[in-house]
Amino acid sequence: MRLIKQSLTSDDTGSITLLPEDPEDMWYAYNLIRPTDLLRASAVRRVTTESTTGSTSSTRVHINLLIAVEKLDFDTQSSQLHVSGRIVEETKYTKVGQWHTLDLELNRNFTLEKLGDGGGGGWDSVARGLVREAIDPVRSADVWAVVMQEGLAHLAVLTGNRTVLRQKVEMAVPKKRGTGRQGDHDKALDKFFQTTLDTLLRQLDLSESKPILLASPGFVAQAFLKFILESATRTGNKALLAQKPNFVVAHAASGYLHSLTEVLQTPEVLARLKDTKYARETKLMDSFMNLLYKDDGKAAYGPREVEQAVDKGAVGRGGGVLLISDSLFRAQDVGVRRRWVGLVDRVREIEGGEVRVLSSTHQSGQQLEGLGGIAAILTFPLEYLDEDGEEDDGGTEDIITNGNTNGTTT
Repeated sequence: MRLIKQSLTSDDTGSITLLPEDPEDMWYAYNLIRPTDLLRASAVRRVTTESTTGSTSSTRVHINLLIAVEKLDFDTQSSQLHVSGRIVEETKYTKVGQWHTLDLELNRNFTLEKLGDGGGGGWDSVARGLVREAIDPVRSADVWAVVMQEGLAHLAVLTGNRTVLRQKVEMAVPKKRGTGRQGDHDKALDKFFQTTLDTLLRQLDLSESKPILLASPGFVAQAFLKFILESATRTGNKALLAQKPNFVVAHAASGYLHSLTEVLQTPEVLARLKDTKYARETKLMDSFMNLLYKDDGKAAYGPREVEQAVDKGAVGRGGGVLLISDSLFRAQDVGVRRRWVGLVDRVREIEGGEVRVLSSTHQSGQQLEGLGGIAAILTFPLEYLDEDGEEDDGGTEDIITNGNTNGTTT
């Protein structure tokens, strides 16, 4: 993401113009844009005109539109972002109040304005942090993964924030059993390996040095790596041979994408991918779950329990970590978003603890979603957190569904 222009004030209002340059930038845009924000971007709108004779004609015109955001739709696989709302600035072809959906595109600027107290909460610390991360040219490196079994392969890329399936390869490979079947099996397997390699090479940029994870049941992944290196040697592909240190072979339960979750939690794989954001978040969630299983009072989860732990000073210097899902910052209610931004600011700036915002499209983030979207590793043990607040709120719980919370009790 490239920062084109910014005009921010001390009261967290103002606008920023950004240029998305790769699909990952659309994820950042999705998390930056919130309901009640003002968004300006280029659009194509169908305009119907009527001649003096009464005949009508329809044309498509390119215009710049400013809308008040009401709804966002993000396709994680295609990285397409659609933002809908009411037009707030009249143009030659549109009137104020008309509904329009802006399709944000790569290599086209968009300008986002936040209105502060009168609107969606302004450019708070979470939003500013997202911008800094988005425009950082040394964001966490991607990890390529091929999860496979004989005749089936799923090629995916793990970015700093999500897992995206790029391609699926499926071919018939006969079993080895039976007289004369060994040769048929080997030929079919070589053809499957070649097709998978060709597909992978169309996706990879061999000039970059990034981990390439090969995972399978049995020895399929190891055989595929051997095929890759032999093919590179035979064809004189020096760029592919140079990738040899980046290949990581691991065991998977199957060749389906969901097996990747288990693979990425193994110590061997985490050790090889230790410099990636995904691995760091996975390790943190594993540490939290281990503390939760120990039941020693040093793990808290759920909105009320975590807030109480922060109030007691247990999520601060000396190892305190706040884990929070990015989906909580996309809540429709402005007050709810401010609640979580305030908690993040308090832990980070006052308590001195660490804050990790986990992507809800990654396995670690989805695991956190199952715990209410928020959890904490405490610096000292606390017990019966949920009972401490019963007198204040009747012992009820915050309602969170799919990352959205109404911020009220029932």
